[in-house]
Amino acid sequence: MNSLDGQQNRPSFRRLDHHYIVMQAGFWAMFASVVAYQTALLLERGFSNGEAGLMTAVRCLAGIVCQPLLGGFADRHPEIPLKRIVTISLLLSLGAGAWYWLSPDMGLWETALVWVVIGGLEVSSYPLMDAMAIQFINDGVPIRYSLGRGVGSMAYAVVCVLLGLQVGSAGLESTLLTHLLLVVGEAALVASYPAYRGDRRASQQTGPKPQSALSLLKSNPRFTLMLAGVLLGLTGIMPLSNFLVNIVTSRGGTEADLGLALFLMGASELPTALFFGKLLRRLGSGKLVMLSMLFGTLKGVLLLLTTGYLGVLLVQPIQVLGYGLFTPASVYFVNESVPEADRVRGQTVMMVASNGLGGMLGGLLAGCTLDLGGANLMLAGCIACGCAGTVLCLLALRKNTWISSFQNRPNGV
Repeated sequence: MNSLDGQQNRPSFRRLDHHYIVMQAGFWAMFASVVAYQTALLLERGFSNGEAGLMTAVRCLAGIVCQPLLGGFADRHPEIPLKRIVTISLLLSLGAGAWYWLSPDMGLWETALVWVVIGGLEVSSYPLMDAMAIQFINDGVPIRYSLGRGVGSMAYAVVCVLLGLQVGSAGLESTLLTHLLLVVGEAALVASYPAYRGDRRASQQTGPKPQSALSLLKSNPRFTLMLAGVLLGLTGIMPLSNFLVNIVTSRGGTEADLGLALFLMGASELPTALFFGKLLRRLGSGKLVMLSMLFGTLKGVLLLLTTGYLGVLLVQPIQVLGYGLFTPASVYFVNESVPEADRVRGQTVMMVASNGLGGMLGGLLAGCTLDLGGANLMLAGCIACGCAGTVLCLLALRKNTWISSFQNRPNGV
């Protein structure tokens, strides 16, 4: 298909842009409804902090396994629209969510199975949703990805505060019904998104074939080192949201108060969309990833210094330069750092290292430290991991500088 045909058959820029922004909002609303209150719900169902941490790890481990499988399947079958893969994943997760809602007395193993499905299919669908937009962006369509991510953060924030009110009036179990309704809505949004028809998803595509994840890591040491930094950094950063309920209650708040803290955390990510483009042009995606690790770690330091619930609320706006900056920066970093044929897999590998492995190890770290020494010990462990991750990200940037300097040296020097 030539470029003229592609322009004629492609949906309008406005529709692609607006639909994607709404789809981002739907995903993060859905995500908030099941993940933001995961720990609180597990604790109410009688599980210990360690078991709640284990369930977080199970959810993230499922993503680690399923994300590369979904990404690899998408790369090997370009004739299948990405939206079809995502829609089917969401519908399968809907069934697991319904079982979870209807069985409040299920044991540890049944609960683990539910989180395997939700983590492996629902949460893991996000990299493919990113790829749905990146395909059009790479083809010259001005989809405002960072704005979509910012609106998604606001949707997360609004849903969290509404869930806080819902928990106060109807209990934690009611959040599961809200989750089911939001999954249905998001599946409808994904299914109705226009499928990409450009050359890059054509089944007769020629050129370099996608590499395996291992080959991609071996051939790109800077990318690999940055992934290691992100892994350690997110190990320290993810518990600050996944186990925020423990921090809130340790500072005198309640489970209902968690909603306001989550609202401020999510809403603080929205301003990132307003200045992300300028930061990207000025600093580059790699430096922005490193800065997100730095400020995410600083958030842990500030939370450790708080003595009351008000202090927890006042710390949340630092999210604007922490996790709020990481998500769009990491997407652009992958897009700039790996070959074109490997971009879907590259996005998947990044999600595995961050929300996958980082979330899994962060859940285990939080569960163990909370049982051993409470919220302050958890925060100390998070700070240590965040510092190590920031240093590795900085080394990845330095490594790129060293390589460029070596390549630019005159022959014989």
